[in-house]
Amino acid sequence: MTFWQHLIPQHFLSKLMFKFTRLKTRWIYKAFTNWIIKTYSVNLSEAKTQNIDDYECFNDFFTRELKDGVRPIGDGFVSPVDGTLSQCGVIENGKLIQAKGKKYTLSALLGSGVNYQNFATIYLAPGDYHRIHAPLDGKLLKMEYIGGDLFSVNNQTANSVDNLFARNERVVCHFDTYTIVLVGAIFVGSMEVVWHGMITPPYGKRFVIDYTDKGISLKKGAELGRFNMGSTVVLLSNNHEFDLQIGQKVKMGETIN
Repeated sequence: MTFWQHLIPQHFLSKLMFKFTRLKTRWIYKAFTNWIIKTYSVNLSEAKTQNIDDYECFNDFFTRELKDGVRPIGDGFVSPVDGTLSQCGVIENGKLIQAKGKKYTLSALLGSGVNYQNFATIYLAPGDYHRIHAPLDGKLLKMEYIGGDLFSVNNQTANSVDNLFARNERVVCHFDTYTIVLVGAIFVGSMEVVWHGMITPPYGKRFVIDYTDKGISLKKGAELGRFNMGSTVVLLSNNHEFDLQIGQKVKMGETIN
């Protein structure tokens, strides 16, 4: 049942989550962190900092850095995140698959008429590693923030809410070799990218920044941004067909084409 998501103050609750995840009251932080670790089977052995007492707050823990070498970078187009493949395939007649029996348009997702041939949608659960990395070498051309709703992006909601990914707020990052869309969601306290910093909150109006002449390039595997709490990325490419199975788990750096 997802009807309740239409009724709740989505942005207000996400602002509360933003503040809550930055509380430095130790007993609150430790209780919530231990609950997340147990509930979502977080693998702390991969983290550079494995003792939760060494993190300042939950957001510090949640966006934890991994140890060197635990995510080797493969050949070709690699996954930018740890997560689960929700959908992938060819974009036909300008439409992407959201879930079985549901499609949405590329133009609605991007807010423009840019065309792509292939897509992959990867969902990040709360227990996943939440930094986002570049899937290919690329030069940043443009970044666009598009305000919107903050529905959950899990499978149940994707099966129920029409145009979910084109309806939620999102950050569209256009590189010369690919485009990656960071999709916001309920309780996602913040989204940020390395070249700009934190984008949400605040939740505002649409804006576009042209980076064509700024000389910003990211090597494959370099950190691109991060989520606070679970969310989704949508990958778009004209040169890579994504060789994945629906429901497949992927790791950052794993070859996906």
